[in-house]
Amino acid sequence: MLNARSSAPSVGKRIRLPRLGHDQKENLWGYLFLSPWLLGFFVLTLGPLLASLYLSFTHYNLLNAPNWAGLANYRTMLTNDPRYFDSLRVTSIYVFLSVPLKLVFALAIAMLLNKGLAGLSIYRAIYYVPSLLGGSVAIALLWRQVFGRNGIINQFLGSIGVTDPPSWMAHPDYALYPLIILAIWQFGSPMLIFLAGLKQIPEDLYEAAAIDGAGGISRFFRITVPLITPVIFFNVILQMIGAFQVFTPAYIMGGGTGGPRDSMLFYTLYLYQQGFVNMNMGYAAAMAWVLLVIIAVFTGINFFLSKYWVFYQDAG
Repeated sequence: MLNARSSAPSVGKRIRLPRLGHDQKENLWGYLFLSPWLLGFFVLTLGPLLASLYLSFTHYNLLNAPNWAGLANYRTMLTNDPRYFDSLRVTSIYVFLSVPLKLVFALAIAMLLNKGLAGLSIYRAIYYVPSLLGGSVAIALLWRQVFGRNGIINQFLGSIGVTDPPSWMAHPDYALYPLIILAIWQFGSPMLIFLAGLKQIPEDLYEAAAIDGAGGISRFFRITVPLITPVIFFNVILQMIGAFQVFTPAYIMGGGTGGPRDSMLFYTLYLYQQGFVNMNMGYAAAMAWVLLVIIAVFTGINFFLSKYWVFYQDAG
């Protein structure tokens, strides 16, 4: 028989852990540095995301426990809520007008700055300021004054002979235009991206085209536009997603109600009204998920269509 004392582990003997290799140590440090982001993602992003998905199938007023309602919120949204479709219409008009106009204006400014102007860094900083401030409450209040009945815009129109300028913020036919102009004014971010793309185009291509007799317009459409199509595509995606989620200007300039005859009732504004004004958080959560699907669909369509017009220089 074996001695029981010899078979028992020694009490004072230390247990030696396996030594980590070089790659394992690097991975451990990588996960350690990633841990704040991972914690924030799972606790502050993924957790609320899954909670909102559950709430979208409930009736929940923030005061009582949510009651399971199945697809009731989605059915109401799509069959028995005219204001929901008004918010979709207003948001769609805003997206499909503001995004192309902003990108055209940003590209025009980027091409001017690409001419080698003195003090280029100063101009870039100045032109980027609207993108930093455009979504703030202060700018929205200022914009409301600018387009007011006696604002600067109407004073200018009066000075050039317009006898009865419109009351922009009070007329349902004009109320959306100040918001679109405000979006165009925030051209700084896409402008910088366009400028970076323009600087990557070799000057030799322009010189060769000029020798062959190509004019400025021809060089723009045959050289500049094809070579910056990846940058255009990138800007389209970013600006489209941002436009679908605009809230602050519509809330401030429309007085939080959606403006005259809901002419400024953006999707996010109506979502806010349902969730925090009407205390219908389950319905608001369902609206948020539908918005996510809408953005995903339009993004997917853009990616599908990109293969027909986006040119990558190193692609075959």
